[in-house]
Amino acid sequence: MPGTYTRLLVHVVFSTKNRAPAIAPDTADRLYAYIGGVIRSEGGTLLCAGGVEDHVHLLIQCRADGAFSDLMRALKAKSSRWIHETFPDRADFAWQEGYAAFSVSRSGEAKVRTYLAGQREHHRTMSFLEELEELLTLHGVEFERKYLA
Repeated sequence: MPGTYTRLLVHVVFSTKNRAPAIAPDTADRLYAYIGGVIRSEGGTLLCAGGVEDHVHLLIQCRADGAFSDLMRALKAKSSRWIHETFPDRADFAWQEGYAAFSVSRSGEAKVRTYLAGQREHHRTMSFLEELEELLTLHGVEFERKYLA
């Protein structure tokens, strides 16, 4: 085949350092827009974003020729710097190290979008840690609880 054709969708989730409630609801949309710009600059597309004060969910269409870890490193570093510059009162803001990422099929895309849009409601009854354990289990990812904290 003379060309490369891909549609690489990834649902990624990561938290603020120590799961601090550092993402104010009134600034989340600005943060997601900035993150979308970072993803575009790295050759991807932010399709959907959601989250609450202590973590973020993103649905990303990734480029075929880039390492996902490089995208995540750039995304976290640049968005953290943007938060420090835009909100001087949040000088202590940081992202937790690591992330969870799951492949998404075309047929599962709508379900993930709905899930991300419903984050605020979802977290009325479930903590981030409970959600993360559920997602890891659902996707068949082995983990040890002590390393999720």
